[in-house]
Amino acid sequence: MKKKQQHPGGGADPWPHGAPLGGAPLGLGNWKRRVSLLPFLRFSLRDYGFCMATLLVFCLGSLFYQLSGGPPRFLLDLRQYLGNSTYLDDHGPPPSKVLPFPSQVVYNRVGKCGSRTVVLLLRILSEKHGFNLVTSDIHNKTRLTKNEQMELIKNISTAEQPYLFTRHVHFLNFSRFGGDQPVYINIIRDPVSRFLSNYFFRRFGDWRGEQNHMIRTPSMRQEERYLDINECILENYPECSNPRLFYIIPYFCGQHPRCREPGEWALERAKLNVNENFLLVGILEELEDVLLLLERFLPHYFKGVLSIYKDPEHRKLGNMTVTVRKTVPSPEAVQILYQRMRYEYEFYHYVKEQFHLLKRKFGLKSHVGKAPLRPRFFIPTPLETEEPIGDEEQDDEKWLEDIYKR
Repeated sequence: MKKKQQHPGGGADPWPHGAPLGGAPLGLGNWKRRVSLLPFLRFSLRDYGFCMATLLVFCLGSLFYQLSGGPPRFLLDLRQYLGNSTYLDDHGPPPSKVLPFPSQVVYNRVGKCGSRTVVLLLRILSEKHGFNLVTSDIHNKTRLTKNEQMELIKNISTAEQPYLFTRHVHFLNFSRFGGDQPVYINIIRDPVSRFLSNYFFRRFGDWRGEQNHMIRTPSMRQEERYLDINECILENYPECSNPRLFYIIPYFCGQHPRCREPGEWALERAKLNVNENFLLVGILEELEDVLLLLERFLPHYFKGVLSIYKDPEHRKLGNMTVTVRKTVPSPEAVQILYQRMRYEYEFYHYVKEQFHLLKRKFGLKSHVGKAPLRPRFFIPTPLETEEPIGDEEQDDEKWLEDIYKR
């Protein structure tokens, strides 16, 4: 019978095949514990590696989502806040929870959607509440090159906080350039109403003085200035048939070239940005309710806004921005505009439904009549135009001037 090997301390040798790798043998007690754990350690290391790989994938995905423009933290907190607010009917007390305070707000205002009135209010509110109102002197350059986007984002991000920045500009993704994504707000209106307001404002200005339209379209000939709106639409003048009738959606879609092309891609991207980056997109036809919700969501900026808006002196100033000499097109012309703006209307109705849902959460009833039926487009074909949009074309007013210089 073979004798068991002895180790120096007596007893059976725990290393029958030699000392373990990594140095001198441990004590007997420690070694027994280590042997008993070996199967577990072999499984644990494999499991540990799998967990670490999963964690790495999760972290990279989260980082990619943030760099791709994930929702600002304030909007995530707000969604949780609204999710806890329920009502049995359209009335109820406002929630008592205090909303978080965003120190960076951007109002990339859509042209001819009441933005002059809102900016007048913001000037008063900024003095009253002490926030930094940052406005831009550039009114007509909404589409920017990559370098222009980077420069504008840099300038906005370095403004003294809390700030509210306002400019006519298509949606900017701050996260794409390494900045903190601000909270966006905006207001839109019925697309045909917006188009008509813009059409006559370019020709005749507003009540602040009819001469201000001469600055915007100085090269417009008299016969063009007094061109009947029905003739412009029915005879397919470029101003009334160009893809620039696709006007509202790019403010929410962004700076990508495809955002300028009327179609499903731009529409869906605009909806996605509304959901992820906009605190509120209101409807001009219900401006008082828009101001009520802004006061609720952003009290540090908009507290007391409704009382200022209803003040007779402010109303007098606001009425000065109303476009003059507007006329209503014929039903046939309006129907053609509906067809040319079908994506605009799809977006408008989507925003309107979201806005009404938000109002119900806060117990606000819509004091408007029954919603009209959505227009039926009798020519469901893509827009045709003699004026394709080029990547180098940046200025809407320059485009209009070029038309009237021919």
